[in-house]
Amino acid sequence: MFKTSSESPEGRRITTVAVGENKAVVNRRFCIAPMMDCSDRHARFFLRLFSDHVLLYTEMITAAAILHGDRDHLLEFNEEEHPLAVQLGGSDPEQLFRAARICAEYGYDEINLNCGCPSDRVQSGSFGACLMQDPSLVADCVGALRSATSLPVTVKHRTGIDQQDDYEIFAGFAGAQIDAGAQALIVHARNAWLQGLSPKQNREIPPLKYDWVYQLKRDFPDHEIIINGGIKTLEACCEHLHHVDGVMLGREPYQNPYLLHNVDQVIFDQPRAEVPSRIAMLHRVYPYIEQQLGQGMPLTHMVRHIIGLFHGEPNARRWRRYLSENAHRNKADIEILYQAERLVS
Repeated sequence: MFKTSSESPEGRRITTVAVGENKAVVNRRFCIAPMMDCSDRHARFFLRLFSDHVLLYTEMITAAAILHGDRDHLLEFNEEEHPLAVQLGGSDPEQLFRAARICAEYGYDEINLNCGCPSDRVQSGSFGACLMQDPSLVADCVGALRSATSLPVTVKHRTGIDQQDDYEIFAGFAGAQIDAGAQALIVHARNAWLQGLSPKQNREIPPLKYDWVYQLKRDFPDHEIIINGGIKTLEACCEHLHHVDGVMLGREPYQNPYLLHNVDQVIFDQPRAEVPSRIAMLHRVYPYIEQQLGQGMPLTHMVRHIIGLFHGEPNARRWRRYLSENAHRNKADIEILYQAERLVS
């Protein structure tokens, strides 16, 4: 396994990672966030159909689960998902070191450390956003990940925790991770409130601090800074890209995946291609769904990730209702999707 760095013709920083005979280009100009209970392999396969270049992330997987759990269930993915990063949760450098080595063996293209999740469950494990209270421990974790593998190591974090409103504390945390060797920082531009707000409220209530992320890029001009939080359109992405190296979206493309239908052209400057219809995208995922059904995977495991495909379209509600009422039924098969398709055709 080896790593090289270069610049694209547009001057954007790119890292190429080779795993065996496979090469994946890690270009963080547009990423889809790791989301618990959302970013599984079925969702990632579907979203990859929209773009060759978007960087996808797994759900957060704890280092302890990788060391002691069902590794294949946690880490296996489809080759079509590349480029693909794995997000790890943990605060024990030794555990993270061992988990990162295992992830590298599975063929991921990047290792990301979660320092942004505010949920009670994550806090009880002493990782996620509460780690921002201990920059030196996070730096030790970053160092352990870097020593475990030649894959790029990145950190996803917040602008701070609770009512903290000091840019210098935020920049100090970021600088410590850069000094430890983090190749990129992915900043959710809100504070994480460790008490009093649910994870959903933590994505919506704390005020956005885009200006802090822009300032961070000015303070660390040679390092890759990715912005996340409250971004809903490709037009907004393009505006942010005047200030930072990349953007990360989460709920919006998951709930409205057709948002991505021209992302390669708009964000990655690829030649204009014929825009696929929503029905065409549905047909593209049918073979995968049939394959998974043949392996015993329940239909609902795939359908829940494509239910937003017709978001905003006539009869979208009928589509959603039909799938919600029928996809979970015993022995539900591809015919359920054929029937649902007729409601939106």
